[in-house]
Amino acid sequence: MTTPLPFDQRDSANLPGRWLLARLGKRVLRPGGRELTERMLTAARLRDADVVELAPGLGKTALAILEHRPAGYRGVEADAVAAAYAAEVVGAAGTVTTGGAAATGLASGSADVVVGEAMLTMQTDPHKAEIIAEAFRVLRPGGRYAVHEMALRPDDIATEVKTDIRRALARSIKVNARPLTRTEWTELLAAAGFEIESVHLAPMALLQPRRVLADEGPRGTARILRNVLRDEPARQRVLAMRATFRAHQDALAAIAVIARKPTS
Repeated sequence: MTTPLPFDQRDSANLPGRWLLARLGKRVLRPGGRELTERMLTAARLRDADVVELAPGLGKTALAILEHRPAGYRGVEADAVAAAYAAEVVGAAGTVTTGGAAATGLASGSADVVVGEAMLTMQTDPHKAEIIAEAFRVLRPGGRYAVHEMALRPDDIATEVKTDIRRALARSIKVNARPLTRTEWTELLAAAGFEIESVHLAPMALLQPRRVLADEGPRGTARILRNVLRDEPARQRVLAMRATFRAHQDALAAIAVIARKPTS
């Protein structure tokens, strides 16, 4: 790749978690890993569909989408550096433009599927609703909105536990993550007018060795380990993130939802 990663000049101690992991060589940055992404994309029925991906980041999901042979692919990425990186990954197979997930600039009813992964979790509740409303606007009747996010469990988890988890995540990943329960995610989508087609759950094991190996393969895992060992501040950050995930593993999960825009 010739395009630099976002926040390329920022030190490891202050880099947002996802871009720290990307700097270390991690390319699959989704709560439920590659397996849950593939389940979601299969359920979204991408073949011959016009697909829009919100916040494609490193373009890893974009490549997975293209393997399903859609009619067209378009990514919309708010970060200009990330947009350039994803565009280089996608190449002539699609387009990536700079724009906000809540204001894509795309025409109403111009997509059959909208995909978003690991980005709604990082937004406030009002901004989550704005992004979901934009996905609804961009979709044609009968179109699908596929999301893959971090979830809390059980549905009746105590408010104080939610607060503790959100504070712990903010400290470790340097982003104000606000995961929701399964019911809260589906209710938020339904409030925007969507009908829920399917819900898929998986463990939130982003930094567990078995998941890293499954997502990145032996060579990718070796590259990540080598980079972690060379960068002391990054190593301390990764260990802190992993400790946070492990401390709250009973309450954290990954969720993928397929929501459909009604035909009438």
